Amino acid sequence: VSVAIGCATRDRTVAFASTFAAFLSRAYDHIRMAAVSESNINLAGSHCGVSIGEDGPSQMALEDIAMFRAIPTCTVFYPSDGVSAERSVELAANTKGICFIRITRPELKVIYDPDEKFEVGVAKVVRQSYSDKVTVIGAGVTLHEALAAADQLASEGVNIRVIDPFTIKPLDAATIVSSARITGGRIITVEDHYREGGLGEAVLSAVGEEPGIVVTRLAVNRIPRSGKPQELLDLYGISAKHIVDSVRQTFAN
Repeated sequence: VSVAIGCATRDRTVAFASTFAAFLSRAYDHIRMAAVSESNINLAGSHCGVSIGEDGPSQMALEDIAMFRAIPTCTVFYPSDGVSAERSVELAANTKGICFIRITRPELKVIYDPDEKFEVGVAKVVRQSYSDKVTVIGAGVTLHEALAAADQLASEGVNIRVIDPFTIKPLDAATIVSSARITGGRIITVEDHYREGGLGEAVLSAVGEEPGIVVTRLAVNRIPRSGKPQELLDLYGISAKHIVDSVRQTFAN
């Protein structure tokens, strides 16, 4: 990180540094001071969340979104497939300040066409209908879990709206609020991250002053253990099964 800061001095180069996202916590003081110095650096953090599986909790970045959201000059990208990951790199290279790209380890299905356009602070509504009952917001691996949940619920006659935020900071509050209004004020967020400081809290901040909107958060709520990725997503309550259950519980309440 310090080398990247030096390389980016006086905008002499577009600097990228990459490692496991969990290891970037070791460089947090350098990142903080890079913001103070108005540095333009780009950091890519891989192996995020319990979805990395057998590597275990020491390697699982579960607080990285909170860490980077707290940096005033930071833009936080969270791509959900190969196309959006490539666009994240392109946009980060052309965005002033510190950029953090949160990269998921598992191989994910490509959602977007190669020519799909992305913008900082603009979300994608990836599943919608005229009869959506709940807005579900996921990113990275949990976006794919949300789409799987949408397929299961649709087979039961229940439609949900699914949003890919693309950037967690800045967050597309306008799209989230308008979608929530359409779906009766019901939002469910699902994230491969601890509850504190992540996607769910970002959404809560965005809708906190909007009347009639209720946010249910699904997140990793304790220190995890090793296991197979899909088993861990289910164990810690962020799999498609738990999204389906949460949608049903929303109506039960």
